[in-house]
Amino acid sequence: MDLDFDRCYRAVSSRDVRFDGQFYTAVRTTGIYCRPSCPAITPKPGNVTFLPTAAAAQQAGYRACRRCLPDASPGSPEWNVRSDLAARAMRLIRDGAVERDGVAGLSATLGYSTRQLTRTLTTELGAGPLALARAHRAHTARTLIETTTMSMGDIAFAAGFASIRQFNDTLREVFAATPTQLRAGAQRRAAVPTPGAGTVSLRLPYRPPLDRTWLTWFLSAHAVPGLEHWSEGVYRRTLGLPHGSGVVAVRFDDTHVLAELSLGDMRDLATAVSRLRHLLDLDADPVAVDDALRRDPHLAAAVDAAPGIRVPGCVDPQELLLRTMIGQQISVGAAATHTARLVAALGEPIPAHPHLTHTFPDPTTVAERGREVLTGPARRVDAVIAVAGALADGSLSMHAGRTRDDLRSDLVSHRGIGPWTADYVAMRVLPDPDILLDTDLVAVRGGDLLGVDLANSSSWAPWRSYVSMHLWRVALTARGALSTTPDEENHR
Repeated sequence: MDLDFDRCYRAVSSRDVRFDGQFYTAVRTTGIYCRPSCPAITPKPGNVTFLPTAAAAQQAGYRACRRCLPDASPGSPEWNVRSDLAARAMRLIRDGAVERDGVAGLSATLGYSTRQLTRTLTTELGAGPLALARAHRAHTARTLIETTTMSMGDIAFAAGFASIRQFNDTLREVFAATPTQLRAGAQRRAAVPTPGAGTVSLRLPYRPPLDRTWLTWFLSAHAVPGLEHWSEGVYRRTLGLPHGSGVVAVRFDDTHVLAELSLGDMRDLATAVSRLRHLLDLDADPVAVDDALRRDPHLAAAVDAAPGIRVPGCVDPQELLLRTMIGQQISVGAAATHTARLVAALGEPIPAHPHLTHTFPDPTTVAERGREVLTGPARRVDAVIAVAGALADGSLSMHAGRTRDDLRSDLVSHRGIGPWTADYVAMRVLPDPDILLDTDLVAVRGGDLLGVDLANSSSWAPWRSYVSMHLWRVALTARGALSTTPDEENHR
């Protein structure tokens, strides 16, 4: 990554929170690393080095600052904008790929040798895949230490450490404190009430501004009964995770998203948080996006009306693809009804909950039993069943480590998946910030209202996915749809 010293030092001197997570300041005289916005006295230029990741700082022997907690800053927006090997690997590492499959599994998923992947990550990010995964484990461990009453032994294995000794040594190296000291400090601060067993309450940071209206509409309008629920400003949904199921409830705050996660297996915490951040696009740099789009006079008013608009991602790529196919050529409300029927019949039941009942069914189950539940045109049902089978047998691979071109090519090769569906799914799965849904009827309406030419969109790169959101918002606002949960609009 290109870390221009003067630019980074100006950000540190001004304590600019926008750059938190984009790089880290390592101070040689103190041996600590900080966020750019750290409130401590700005170190002298000759005493600092700028590093691209927390893992790089830790590998160089620096420990995390106790004031600004740099490992807990928002993720770098670089991983979404870039599509090179390093960026795609980081998306999978954040999702827990190394803990589940090892470095060999990560390399195989990306289609590279372990040696080549390690060399690329070390060159680009200052640390190899093991060190990057270790940094994520350390942050997960501290989260569990400070927000639960779990024993240290349970936390060590839930966070992905191979042994108690490795857990203790890592936390002392990274935070200059023992696990017991970290818990004692959290109890003194009493920042977050201790939840019940199996439940973690978190504050997920993001870079402001954040347009709550758009996310509220998107999540509530597309909510599938039994799987998702929106009421009184709280979005709830079930999660299918690598080691079990879970339930999440999120509420938007001025500087954070407040999330409560109830998990069947705490090993899924880091993965659940990563997927939640992806769903809400919390690692975006909205200032950079808005500044770029305001340069087009046709878009300026739309951007000013919704600063910090986000591109919703997903918590499960396979679920997103099947839901999108079920919803083709029908209204959002009808799609929710059809999907709810599938979820209730084939999903995995969860423990008693007042609003949620099941997780989304896995592709194997949909392929084997989907015809018992799905209704509508036979061609659409056949297409959904065939794609579910391809997902189940691995011939269609859906994960955030793929390139846009490869994923799109694979998707359109399947019957029933056209260019719109492929672009929409790629935009939300990867995530890709530069996909313009220029054939979408609602986006076209929005473009007409703004007087923009969707065929001439190169000046909006690399933020055309955000333009798609603005076009949708403008069109839906014009018809009054954002004031209620719409049940008529069809984006296909």
